[in-house]
Amino acid sequence: MARQQSPAKEAELEPYADGIALPEGNDLGPAESAATFQTTMRQFWRITKALFASERRHKARGYLLTLLVLSLAVGAVQVLMSYAGRDFFTAISKKDAQAYWRALAWYLGTFALAVPIGVYYRWMEERLALLWREWLAQHLIKRYFNNRAYYRLRGSPSIDNPDQRISEDARNFSISSLSFMLIALNSLVTLIAFISVLWAISSTLVGLLFVYAAAGTSISILIGRRLVGLHFHQYQKEANFRYGLVRVRDNAESIAFYRGEKREHLDLVKRLSAAVLNWRAVILWNRNLGFFANSYNYAALVLPVLIVAPMFMQGAIEFGVVTQAAGAFAQVLAAVSLIITQFGGLSDYLAGVQRLGSLWDCLDEHDAEEERIARESTQQVDDDSRIVKLDKLTVRTPGLEAHILVNELSFVIKRRQSLLIMGASGTGKSSVLRTIAGLWYGGSGLLERPALNDLMFLPQRPYMVEGSLRDQLLYPHPLHGVSDDELRTAVEQVNLADVFVRVEGDLERVLDWTNVLSLGEQQRIAFARLFLRLPKFAFLDEATSALDEANQDHLYALLKNSGVGFISVGHRTSLTQYHDRLLVLDRSGSWELKDSA
Repeated sequence: MARQQSPAKEAELEPYADGIALPEGNDLGPAESAATFQTTMRQFWRITKALFASERRHKARGYLLTLLVLSLAVGAVQVLMSYAGRDFFTAISKKDAQAYWRALAWYLGTFALAVPIGVYYRWMEERLALLWREWLAQHLIKRYFNNRAYYRLRGSPSIDNPDQRISEDARNFSISSLSFMLIALNSLVTLIAFISVLWAISSTLVGLLFVYAAAGTSISILIGRRLVGLHFHQYQKEANFRYGLVRVRDNAESIAFYRGEKREHLDLVKRLSAAVLNWRAVILWNRNLGFFANSYNYAALVLPVLIVAPMFMQGAIEFGVVTQAAGAFAQVLAAVSLIITQFGGLSDYLAGVQRLGSLWDCLDEHDAEEERIARESTQQVDDDSRIVKLDKLTVRTPGLEAHILVNELSFVIKRRQSLLIMGASGTGKSSVLRTIAGLWYGGSGLLERPALNDLMFLPQRPYMVEGSLRDQLLYPHPLHGVSDDELRTAVEQVNLADVFVRVEGDLERVLDWTNVLSLGEQQRIAFARLFLRLPKFAFLDEATSALDEANQDHLYALLKNSGVGFISVGHRTSLTQYHDRLLVLDRSGSWELKDSA
């Protein structure tokens, strides 16, 4: 049995209803505004390092080493092509037929060498990117479910749309990270390979190149730095729009009953308009950056010729050197002008790193908090007769202006005993239940309860998993050794025998159970799961609200005789006969505990 001391600090207990934020303007949110370049680089390093230290490190390191070798090979072939091209064009200018054919053969030979190296380079890059994406998504999914982080993140104001961050942001991160890393590596190889070529032609050309690149990089950063924030918000607004569409699909019946089409239509148009408006700003700043980038690139075509053309006309160099200088200048300039040439994609990438990095940091903080609570507040209790104990447990509402829902609640539930929680709406009935069940860590006081594996929670609206009827009954843990007869008995026990008629007796038939079964039938499926599993303790949050009283009485009578201890939240006074004690909550935070009549 776990003994848990709730942390004294006030914490958010209830997730936000929507989980969606629609910030105005283009400023980053409070959590992301502090995401400086250094923070982004730290996040990038932590996420990247994790792959190469994981269980797949050997394959990842092998792929990366192969890429490094191929990158060096690409640089070497480019240098060979430069010299082969120089000799080829020199032979043309001299009208030397013998030298022309010899240079052409050498030139074509470098092409034949470059093709397979380039193909395998690209193939290996895609293989490593795919491995990275698969591992990163699996790792985030694992951490997302660890300690119910998915539940806590619903109320996080700084982590919007974690599903989008795990799917799209993780994919973009793995592909773009590898792409930019290789671009930087290739640029370094190119710089080392061609700088000596330029220096041999003219040292003035080398000096001009670095001055030109430094000036261009500074100007491009000044013009385009706002793109990072705009791309960050674009990710968010696109995810908000997609979430709105998914929400309509998941709540189609409720919307149809309410005839809320106009309201949902306006909401989707608003979300789409926010994404379009932000993208217009991205297009505007890309246009401004494009004016400078195009001017920068076109001017670079003329600069090396301005230096080496007079040297050719003076007879100091051959014509092939002019073309070699132009090509080498372009190669080196591209190598040292990465920020200019890649700024659009780089700003989009950095925004994605910030979103993925903030999720990574939040999961780290969540895991650390869970470990701290487990280390400081949990211990084994030897008294196995005592199942649940609350000692001065105070439950508060979330937010800065928190107020007390239930003040210093104390009671003990022993084995096979039961408790019914009643009270007006808003008095904190479900809040108490979630706190005891371990879904919330907030308020203060002492809490003892069984280990999580010995608990089962029945919400008002049960979750219907995708799959067969067998999958529904055995969710969430497949119970090995449960026969078909036992499953049929459980279904008949909760008065759902007619479900077999719908599936024609086939337990493996897959249907859309959320729409096939009514809410009352879904609640009976939840009870069937409970009777198949028979945990040490169960929590029922208005788990029979959609049932008629005859079915409710039948299910509670079965539960009472099953030996499972349970705590229920309900409104019907007829439930009191199936519980040993009654807890009545008041809006003032006070409470009254008494024996059931």
